[in-house]
Amino acid sequence: MPEQKREAPHPEWVQMYRQGLTTTKIAATMGAAQSTVRYHLAIAAAAEPFIRDDHRNASRKAPATRVTLAGLQNLHDTIALYKAEGRLPSTKSPFTRERALATWLLRRRQDHDQGTLSPTYSDGLKQIPGWEQRTRKDDDEKRWNQRLHELTTYMAAGNDWPRHKKTGSEEERLLGMWLHIQRMKYRRDELDQNKKAQLNRLLPGWRDGRTRGRPPGSRNVRRG
Repeated sequence: MPEQKREAPHPEWVQMYRQGLTTTKIAATMGAAQSTVRYHLAIAAAAEPFIRDDHRNASRKAPATRVTLAGLQNLHDTIALYKAEGRLPSTKSPFTRERALATWLLRRRQDHDQGTLSPTYSDGLKQIPGWEQRTRKDDDEKRWNQRLHELTTYMAAGNDWPRHKKTGSEEERLLGMWLHIQRMKYRRDELDQNKKAQLNRLLPGWRDGRTRGRPPGSRNVRRG
């Protein structure tokens, strides 16, 4: 079946061109032939010649995003959330802090698209594969089950409940952060019933954590 002919000029291509993207970049991004993109832009330029000026002005290299202390904290917290739960912050989260991180990350995507992302932020965000993509496959359930399995194995080895601060290993920190988040969701009555049941069945006492006064690093004793 032949490809459906697009109405020219394609408005999204024209907008991308205005923002400084080359015809090569537009074609690669949209999966179209470069000659087709040029055809659409030629029609747009005939109607509005000044889009060429918009393109040239936008193409001039803009200064990189300024790095701030608040921005570095946002970077750290975004990476921590990803490592703990395997996902990016959501604008629909009930937590104000997470919504703020989602907004910050959206702006960094815009910086990335415009070629103005600070190398500091760019290098840090490389720890999150595909962070710059605007759509991501939802694997939250799979990742949640994986963390549950990892924590169950960790506890079965005789370890104490993992901490999320002042930890002795990266493994403990990641599991501790994940467990800390589950406890917070439970206290706010936001934890899915099925997940709550799995935690209760596989990890009795998960809501309480370490016994008060037990020294860090001591072996976990579980009965039953």
